[in-house]
Amino acid sequence: MNLDELLQNELLALQQQSLYRQRKTTDGPQQVHLISNGRAVLSFCSNDYLGLANHPEIARQLKQGIDTYGIGSGAAHLVSGHSRAHHELEEVLAQYTGRSRALLFSTGYMANLGIVNALLTKGDSVFQDKLNHASLIDAGLLSTSFSGAQLKRYPHNDINSLSRLLVKSPSARKLVMSDAVFSMDGDLANVPQLSALCQQQDAWLMLDDAHGFGVLGKTGAGIAEEYQLDQQQLPVYMATLGKAMGVFGAFVAGSEALIETLIQKARAFIYTTAMPPAMAHALIMSVKISREESWRREKLKHLISRFRSGAKQLDLTLMESMTPIQPILVGDNEAAMKISQLLEQQGILVTAIRPPTVPKGTARLRVTLSAGHEEDDIDRLLTALDSKQIREVLCI
Repeated sequence: MNLDELLQNELLALQQQSLYRQRKTTDGPQQVHLISNGRAVLSFCSNDYLGLANHPEIARQLKQGIDTYGIGSGAAHLVSGHSRAHHELEEVLAQYTGRSRALLFSTGYMANLGIVNALLTKGDSVFQDKLNHASLIDAGLLSTSFSGAQLKRYPHNDINSLSRLLVKSPSARKLVMSDAVFSMDGDLANVPQLSALCQQQDAWLMLDDAHGFGVLGKTGAGIAEEYQLDQQQLPVYMATLGKAMGVFGAFVAGSEALIETLIQKARAFIYTTAMPPAMAHALIMSVKISREESWRREKLKHLISRFRSGAKQLDLTLMESMTPIQPILVGDNEAAMKISQLLEQQGILVTAIRPPTVPKGTARLRVTLSAGHEEDDIDRLLTALDSKQIREVLCI
């Protein structure tokens, strides 16, 4: 069988299992009311939690950055691509998160790969929650194939299982990696317990705060601020800049020694072109808005409460999440796809999440809320979910 025949058969199998993925094309800026596949829709599937992706002041800073730095960075950070804007953003992020230093990466995926590559070697071990994001899982797999470290996974948020694994491990270097906010369930890691356990067992705790940075904490500084964890209690902190911050990129924050080690050893940092400096310039404004405009987080909390209350009245099966990620558990792949399609027919965009992104039998509608939403938007979604067609699919 030639390549195309083999791939076509595999694609057909995905379609038959309701696992086939298709892209939607948007026109215009990213916001809660957008144009998708040529029609106006109300979106509940963006990670733009603070509503900053189309903020006019951030856009002005981006244009100013282009005037100052041009468009591309032209090279990796260690060659000639590290601009003054990159340097200033790293200082701002370090100060915001209460860490000694921060280091920019092009994406969160690359940051997670870089952390494992730089910190672990043969004989070391990495421990991961089974519901971690794909980038963390791939980083763990990289540790086994590239550095020779061992990957061990524990049941979701099961501190006792992790404790047993750590106690049994003979490794001198033990790295525990977990999402801070789990991207498909919306729940939080047991952060205080994780931190205490890692300190007790002489392990290093790394948290991926992609969905908490900008959302959690009094000033939006993320999971560390939410639980008041210092640099010793949470030595490796990673977050992304394309979700609540509304732009692009990622960073790792921690001690001077950690950041210097990443600069020297993280292949995902060393061997890739730096993000456009104008974006770094714009992100300084994103951080300023996140820190100063706490009303965005307060509004989010109100909208989350309104949605959860309304969904429970409709007997929808929600998950234990108090974050902007509000999944509605459906179970069946085809049913989840059908509901997503019915909502889109009503002008509402909600993504159906299916395996392998989530475990088999847990297909869901991943509703995400933004400070850009209004109460009427929430009510419109709830009304649509209460339609006869959707209730029949859900067997309510």
